[in-house]
Amino acid sequence: MNRRRAFCHFGLVFLLPMAGLFGCSSEKSAQPGTKVEKTVSKGSKGVICVSVMNLTNPFFKTIGDTITQEATKIGMETIVVSAEMDPARQSNQVKDFIVKKAAAIVLCPRDATAIGPAVLEAHAAGIPVFTADTGCTDPKAKAVVTCHIATDNLDGGRLAGKAMIEAMDGKPGKIAILDYPEAESCILRVKGFEEVIGEHNTKNATKAIQIVRKLNGQGLPEPSARIMEDILQGVPDLSAVFCINDPSALGCRAALEKATKTAILIIGFDGQKEGKQAIKEGKVYADPIQFPDRIAQITVESIQKYRNGEKLPKEILIPTGLYRKADGAKDPELN
Repeated sequence: MNRRRAFCHFGLVFLLPMAGLFGCSSEKSAQPGTKVEKTVSKGSKGVICVSVMNLTNPFFKTIGDTITQEATKIGMETIVVSAEMDPARQSNQVKDFIVKKAAAIVLCPRDATAIGPAVLEAHAAGIPVFTADTGCTDPKAKAVVTCHIATDNLDGGRLAGKAMIEAMDGKPGKIAILDYPEAESCILRVKGFEEVIGEHNTKNATKAIQIVRKLNGQGLPEPSARIMEDILQGVPDLSAVFCINDPSALGCRAALEKATKTAILIIGFDGQKEGKQAIKEGKVYADPIQFPDRIAQITVESIQKYRNGEKLPKEILIPTGLYRKADGAKDPELN
């Protein structure tokens, strides 16, 4: 494919080739979300079908690529597709996985509630469904998900709150949150963040950190940049922003640079390479970092255990770690 996609980074535009984004093994190229015809190879132990929110996000690309690599080690094949941030497209992808008689389905739901009927449909077809990174909040569907493997997003949100208090250095101020309420993982991050900020304000009434705006940046650079511009118009004395992921933080940073308000602090979440580089350069204060490769590895391990008849926990959570400028200075990935 020759199509190319624009990606916003600190106000600049980079072109990322769409070819190769799927991270799939043994499958024909396809537009994201379209049907992929695949014949299972002789001797294969089955196909793991994966649908992530958006493969232009490095976090989800790492999940797709790592699942593919790990599946190969246990003799399984993969189909990895992008929902392109479209809940309806993702639901249709699940229907396609059912037709293909997937051995297991892995979902990073674009919409935690809307994915429910598709999960129930797969379960009714006898296909185990695993959620990775983001979960399903539809009660009936959540009950039939075989296992949810994710970052401990609630605790990560608490770390982000502690980083915000640290960054504010004991001073009061007004802050904003760029959230993404359609994703269960982001709901938990914001909940943990607000919990810590609330506790701080209760103990330090004269140094209260006021959350004056909470708006949906969609977890993407361009929408986050636009929302940040609007926030700056309404809150000219803003002190800091918490963004629920690195793409949102990078879009926020681009808007602050455009408005020459680079003194406003940013707390991100993810630990993608671009986010780490921004922290190293002092453009983002800190990130609770997560490990998408580990999420993917444990997901494949869980699929194998399930197929071997082992009982799985309903949820496996992976702790985050707080990444600051000093960590960026000694990070071999950035050198």
